[in-house]
Formats: sequence, C-alpha cells, structure tokens
Amino acid sequence: MKALLVLGLAVILAPGGGLAAQQRDSVRQSGDTAEAAELRTMIEQRFSQRVQQELKLTNEQTAKLRDTQERFAPRRRALMRQQMERRRALENQMQPGVAANQDSVRKLTDALTTGRLEMVRIQQEENRELNGFLTPVQQVRYNMMRERLLQRVGEMRRGGRGMGRGRGVGMRARGMYWRRGI
Repeated sequence: MKALLVLGLAVILAPGGGLAAQQRDSVRQSGDTAEAAELRTMIEQRFSQRVQQELKLTNEQTAKLRDTQERFAPRRRALMRQQMERRRALENQMQPGVAANQDSVRKLTDALTTGRLEMVRIQQEENRELNGFLTPVQQVRYNMMRERLLQRVGEMRRGGRGMGRGRGVGMRARGMYWRRGI
C-alpha cells in the first residue's frame, strides 16, 4: 500500500522528466521495490504522453512543463512527506484509550494547517510560471488531469473503493485502469 501511495505521488509530482534519476532517488528514499519503481516509470511516461496529447502541447511547451515540474517537485514532495509524518503523529496521539498530549496535538494541528497553506503557495508559484507558456485553458486542463490522477491514487490507497466493478488495485494498475486514460 505504501508503495502505491509513493507511486502515485511521484506521478503527480514529477510526471515526465528526469525519470531515471528520480526513480533511483525515490527507490532509495522510499524503500520501493524494483517492480514499484518500474510501474511508477510506466505511469509517469503515460501521464506525460496524455498531457501532451490532450493539451496539444508543442515540444517547447512540453519541455518547459517538464522543467517547471522538476523545479517544483522537490518542494512539494518534501512538504507532502512532512504532512504525512504530521498526520501519523497526530493519529498516534489520538489512539483510543490513550490520553493525548494537548500541547502536541495543538502543535501538530497548527503544523498541518501551515503545511496546507504552504502547498497552496507552491501551487500559486507554479501556476504563475505555467502562465508563461500554457494558455489558460491548457493550464486548467492540466490541473484537472493532475487532480483526477490524485483522486485515483487516493482510491488506490483506500484499497480500490470507489474504483468501480470491484476490481482490485493490482488489476487496475496493471491494465484496465490505465487503458481508460488519466
């Protein structure tokens, strides 16, 4: 399950560019298996192709989009990792039958809120940069595609609930799910 979450986040955060280096770094940092890394690479490539096709991007726009994402991805990844750690810590504090430390809960909640605000700032900065080479329609469509992918990753993380037809994550990730398009 952790590998699927990491897989999805990697796709969302850095589709398309610098795949080999990102894959090696990600495998080292996340403990991904070689199979998960291979699947992530395949999904990244597919997402990049879909973006280029659906948005009708020129080669220049595609290159600029890749550069922009590579620039913003490390900040976003680090923040998402911090947010995940904060949520885990908060869940640990809120276990049934265990008295939560009020000060710790308050600090974690504040940090989560601050993290959400920082994610919005990152998105705003990225959008300003995207304005330089994508039309407003392309930019909105790109963000919609990325959001759909994020939702699907969430579905995978929850064990396939909401994905329809009762298929498991493995079958969807390896074939049917990705053939429908992103």
